Amino acid sequence: MNMMFNLVVVVQVISALSIIALVLLQHGKGADMGAAFGSGASGSLFGATGSSNFMSKSTGVAAAIFFGATLALSLMANQRATTVGGGVMDKVVKPVPVTGAGAIPTAVPAAAPAASAPAAAAPVASTPAGAIPK
Repeated sequence: MNMMFNLVVVVQVISALSIIALVLLQHGKGADMGAAFGSGASGSLFGATGSSNFMSKSTGVAAAIFFGATLALSLMANQRATTVGGGVMDKVVKPVPVTGAGAIPTAVPAAAPAASAPAAAAPVASTPAGAIPK
């Protein structure tokens, strides 16, 4: 399983590098990067339509290989996590809570100073709203 995982990673890296190279070599509207590498001379090699059709199809194939390798890696990683027995946090030892006389409180409530306490609210009148004189 580990060898297959490494093989898929290598395929993914190679396809990613080929996508980068193919995108940089394609003609832009102004033939920016393609003209720098002499793609104008390779137009006769790829036929009358030039290298644009070949390059775009090659980029699509490399992208499909990249997405396939990414899906395969995610499936393998998911399968590996379920067969191994979980993640990193499964191996953490959970502390046992101490109860009784020797227990240290985990949260101490803060006592508010008496001077900063809000004033008591005024008593609410028991008269109905319609009985209030205007």
